[in-house]
Amino acid sequence: MSTAVSTVWKIDPVHSEIEFKVKHLVISTVKGEFMRFDATAEVEGDDFEGADITFEADVTSVTTRNEQRDQHLLSNDFFAADKYPKLIFKSTGFTKTGENTYKLTGDLTIRDVTKSIELDVEYGGTVLDAYGNTKAGFEVTGAVNRKEFGLKWNGVTEAGNIVVSEMVTLQLSVQFAKQS
Repeated sequence: MSTAVSTVWKIDPVHSEIEFKVKHLVISTVKGEFMRFDATAEVEGDDFEGADITFEADVTSVTTRNEQRDQHLLSNDFFAADKYPKLIFKSTGFTKTGENTYKLTGDLTIRDVTKSIELDVEYGGTVLDAYGNTKAGFEVTGAVNRKEFGLKWNGVTEAGNIVVSEMVTLQLSVQFAKQS
């Protein structure tokens, strides 16, 4: 029987960014982010290895800083936000790979399609903030094929170039606050 105490960490949305990048016309990159999201990490003891992590983003909070593009992302061509308002991730593993690095595996659900993904995590450390709260920081990176999740819209220019790449890079800079 384990004697380790379970600790819950909640994401600090003010000090976190959930971003994605996708190639546009093969020559440049468009960046977007989700503005409303929630995440929890539950760990045994003081180490994050083996953490049980859940994350969800409000799809309607997506922004690329272009209203027309944002509305297209919310449409049935991409997220179909009216029918599938949440993007959900549930971890299946959080394994230490180096001194401050981890491999995060889990199930990502977009548009009611669930696929296993793998992400790289760099642990930035744990500190006490000015208000006495314990905070932990992580940089999370990876990539997914948007078409595997039903985000299948595709356009081709007159010259034959693809408008939007299938591969989407994920870049999350997150800070968690230890719950008492």
